[in-house]
Amino acid sequence: MSTATSSETKDLSPVSTESLAALLVTRERPPRPSALSTSLTFGWRAILKIKHVPEQLFDVTAFPIMNLLMFTYLFGGALAGSPSDYIQFVLPGILVMSVVMITMYTGVSVNIDIEKGVFDRIRSLPIWRPSAMVGYLLGDALRYTIASVVMLSVGLLLGYRPDGGFVGVVAGIALLLLFSFAFSWIWTMFGLMLRTEKSVMSVSMMVIFPLTFLSNVFVDPKTMPGWLQAFVNNSPITHLASAVRGLMAGDWPGVEIAWTLGWAGLFLLVFGPVTMRLYNRK
Repeated sequence: MSTATSSETKDLSPVSTESLAALLVTRERPPRPSALSTSLTFGWRAILKIKHVPEQLFDVTAFPIMNLLMFTYLFGGALAGSPSDYIQFVLPGILVMSVVMITMYTGVSVNIDIEKGVFDRIRSLPIWRPSAMVGYLLGDALRYTIASVVMLSVGLLLGYRPDGGFVGVVAGIALLLLFSFAFSWIWTMFGLMLRTEKSVMSVSMMVIFPLTFLSNVFVDPKTMPGWLQAFVNNSPITHLASAVRGLMAGDWPGVEIAWTLGWAGLFLLVFGPVTMRLYNRK
């Protein structure tokens, strides 16, 4: 019985192999996926990570709420006379600070995939090279949006009233998301350069904390020493916070918006190519 089976296998194997070869030769190759489709695919992969590990949403829900409550009720009376008055000024600033701070997790995710060997597989695929990086950033854009919605919802409950209405709020969030997308390229660079995720987090915190606190997020820079005002007034976070605050208040801060877009373009032009160079050499 085994001899018969072996004979049949020998007879069928050449035919199957030839048929398969002929099929592969005659059939046309599927078209190469576009840059947009591959980027969206990797973005969807990043979203699925949130689905399977919902703890990742802690930093876009509990952390912003904690910051808003803490700064509003600790410093509101001292800085503005009452928490209800202070929240009109501080909420857009804390919104900017919270979203900018969580951009560092993009670099952490990149570093984790490198350590697990996922990048070796990604780099072997016939796809647009930057799509993996862009996908990370697109997936994180959802997290930034969630953080913004959570912050605004809590702020409305606490008494925040944006004079810009729905349009002003949406414009402010859109500008914040655009800036965060460009700013995240810094952390993807660190994610490729540094060897561990803890190193990425440490370096990111050393950059983000001074940059966010030395700004107009919490107070007007006019109350600061002159030498410090020179730094704060030219900080990208100050320009971003002023632009978001103005849009939500119903104004059109054209200068601050232009500065914010300029900073975003600079981050993309500088750190985008550096990141891809590191990615190709990894």
